[in-house]
Amino acid sequence: MNAEPGTRVLTAETASIEAAAACLRAGGLAAFPTETVYGLGADAGNGEAVARLYAAKGRPAFNPLIAHVADLAAARRIAIFDADAEKLAAAFWPGPLTLVLPKRPGSGVADLALAGLDTVAVRVPDHPVAQALLKAFDGPVVAPSANRSGHVSPTDAAHVLADLRGRIDLVIDAGPCTVGVESTIVSCLGEPTLLRPGGLAREQIERVLGHPLATAAVPADDDAPLAPGMLASHYAPKAGVRLDATSPRDGEALLAFGPAPEFSGTTFNLSPRGDLIEAAANLFSHLRALDASGAKNIAVMSVPHHGLGEAINDRLARAAAPKQ
Repeated sequence: MNAEPGTRVLTAETASIEAAAACLRAGGLAAFPTETVYGLGADAGNGEAVARLYAAKGRPAFNPLIAHVADLAAARRIAIFDADAEKLAAAFWPGPLTLVLPKRPGSGVADLALAGLDTVAVRVPDHPVAQALLKAFDGPVVAPSANRSGHVSPTDAAHVLADLRGRIDLVIDAGPCTVGVESTIVSCLGEPTLLRPGGLAREQIERVLGHPLATAAVPADDDAPLAPGMLASHYAPKAGVRLDATSPRDGEALLAFGPAPEFSGTTFNLSPRGDLIEAAANLFSHLRALDASGAKNIAVMSVPHHGLGEAINDRLARAAAPKQ
C-alpha cells in the first residue's frame, strides 16, 4: 500500500512499533490498530500533539479523548478507581470497554485531551500491536478513531489513508480490526452509567456488576460531551469573560493571543507568536490558572476563527456565556 509523502505505512513488526513510539515521543501522530477500530495516536501528555490531532481530524470542537494504556496498573496512575470500576476492569480489560473516572492529581494527561474536565476516559485495548506500542511508549496515548471527524470509523489501514494521508506521520498496517465498532463507554462517577453502546454488550457488564446499568440522559448542551458518547458541560471559569478585548479594563485579568498590550495585571498568553496549535494546547490550563489567580473578570483578546481557531472560539464563547 502506498501513501503520499508525509505518511509512512509500516507493517506490524518490532521495528515499526519502535518507530511509532519514537514518533509519539516527538509529538507526532501515529495511527495503529486496536480490536475495535484504528486509532489516531498522540502523546496524551503533550498538549501541542493533542492540538495537532484535533487539527488532523478536523474536529469542530475540543471533545474529550480516550487515554489508552497498556494495563490496569498504568490506568491507576491516571485515574481513581472505585469498587465497580475495579470489577469491570478485572473482567473486561484488555478489551472494548472504556471507563470514565475521576482524574488522578498529577496524572500527566494534558488539559486539552480532557477538554478541561476533572475526569478521564481510559481503556486498555486488546490488540497485540496496540499493546506493544503502549508498552514501548510507556505512557498514556489518546487515540480517537483515525478518520476525519464525521466520517465512518476506519477498520483497516486503507480507510485511515483515505481520510488522513498526508495529514499524519505514519500508520501501522496490521489488517482489519476484529470488533469493528468503537468501545462501550461506562461512567463510574457514582452509579455506573452507560454513556455509549459499543463492542461490549450491556448484558455482559450488568452480569459482572450484579445490577442494571443506568442510562445517561442527554443534556441540552448538545455539543459539549463529558466523554465520547455523553453530553455535558466543558470546563468554564468562575470569572466573568469578556471576548474580543483590545486591552483589559480596571480589575480584569488578561488572556492574550499574539502581541499583548502593556499591562501590569495578571496576564496569560495563549500563544505569544500567534500560533493556533500552541493556543489550543494552552487554552484550558490558562483558564484554570486565571481562575486560580482569583481574577473576577477576564478580558480575552481576539483569536482568528480559521483552523483550530474555530474550536478555540467555540470554547471561549461557552466560557463567556451567562452563568446559570
